Amino acid sequence: MDRGQTRRFAVLGAGSWGTALAVQLARRGHGVALWGRDGAAIEALARTRENARYLPAVTLPATLSPVTSVAEAIDGADDVLVVVPSHALRACLSALAPQLAPGQRVLWATKGLEPDTALLPHEVAAETLGTTRSVGVLSGPSFAGEVGRALPTAVTIASHDPAFADDMARAFHDGMFRVYTAHDVVGVGVGGAVKNVLAIAVGISDGLGYGANARALLITRGLTEMMRLGAALGGARETLTGMAGLGDLLLTCTDDQSRNRRMGLALARGASVTEAEAEIGQVVEGVRVAREVRRMAGEQGIDMPIAAQAFSVLHEGVAPREAVRRLTDRPFRAEAE
Repeated sequence: MDRGQTRRFAVLGAGSWGTALAVQLARRGHGVALWGRDGAAIEALARTRENARYLPAVTLPATLSPVTSVAEAIDGADDVLVVVPSHALRACLSALAPQLAPGQRVLWATKGLEPDTALLPHEVAAETLGTTRSVGVLSGPSFAGEVGRALPTAVTIASHDPAFADDMARAFHDGMFRVYTAHDVVGVGVGGAVKNVLAIAVGISDGLGYGANARALLITRGLTEMMRLGAALGGARETLTGMAGLGDLLLTCTDDQSRNRRMGLALARGASVTEAEAEIGQVVEGVRVAREVRRMAGEQGIDMPIAAQAFSVLHEGVAPREAVRRLTDRPFRAEAE
């Protein structure tokens, strides 16, 4: 079979992003089995042909089949797409590994760092799936609702196997969903993780009414922090100034569809992290990732003051205005430092 033609996919994770990507694949004519851990919700998807909670007003294409077991999802699938939060990635891949057929390849659309280890998703994949299977990552500036409604979007698919990246790009790509390919899984992973923390910081600033100048400052200097960490870990500069870095950073920092930005806005008006998470109703990756980014920056000896102050608000009880004051009180320096 020519893998570039219509084929079968298993999508594991029926939240907003997993459903949107499953819909995109089905629109391209592929057969898609969509699995989620909530069996009752999956059965409702099958009946109503809509993910009313996570992707409302988007009808599931006829070639998309909600299923209630991972074994059923991957049976006969050519490739597997994993779309779960970073804290659940290891458990998902560990459960998946013994069920995979030798030729099945794995793509993930998970952004973040593993709690307690600060491992990037590709490192978790290597530990759970081994290093002989073709794997890769899909990331970039993309809100699920807009993908579900077939609005123009572009993402990056990165893999150490160029043929796999190209093949996955062909599977997803159409006039409204543009796919770029890359080999820099490190840079893509760093961009997808750090931008969430920076978006919380920008949300705090905007929520406090500090204006457009401050927003531009935080995004620009935040990109510098992202590139510092990416370079230390072996990521490429061009990745972090591209779709999976700067593109995703801009999107997440500036639009209220971003859960991380909304977390910052809520903190600025006095809500606690717990209250904000309950109000948002979905996982806010930046809350957990802030801790791991702080750890990685310390281990690498990298100065990441914006990420550090986001951590201080999220996990040390520092008031948002005090965190901003700590940033503005920093002494002047050369911009290139």
